[in-house]
Amino acid sequence: MRTLSEGEIRASFVNCTKGEAKRLTVPRDLIEQPWPDLDFFGWRDPGARERAYLVAESADGLTGVALRVAAQAGRARRSMCSLCLTTHPGDGVALMTARKAGRQDNSVGVYICADLACPLYLRGKKNSGRRIEESITLAEQIDRTMANLAAFLGKVKK
Repeated sequence: MRTLSEGEIRASFVNCTKGEAKRLTVPRDLIEQPWPDLDFFGWRDPGARERAYLVAESADGLTGVALRVAAQAGRARRSMCSLCLTTHPGDGVALMTARKAGRQDNSVGVYICADLACPLYLRGKKNSGRRIEESITLAEQIDRTMANLAAFLGKVKK
């Protein structure tokens, strides 16, 4: 993914108002992000742990979504991210819901790495514990992750 500016990130959101996008917390260390290793950019709001944000690039341009992190009742076993299929112990995967674009009362959810670092787990830059060995290449894993993300974002934009 290319390096994104704060303005590009704020302008990309499809499921919140311009005012909400203006008020959301964008990480201050954008320049320090590992952009070459990111297929999408995701982060949790440090001031409101129940909020998270994700921005992805596609042929249509940037798409940003505001997410709500569901409260978790401490899991003792491993969970799997629906996007990258990485397993995590305990609360390493969270149910995140996104309000559908243009609709105040409809939402769609996905189980995703709680820190939104799927690209870094896939590349081995972050460790989630024991990893399931796959017979497909890293490029195929990335393609699968992005297809899963595109399907989720498509539901948000409907």
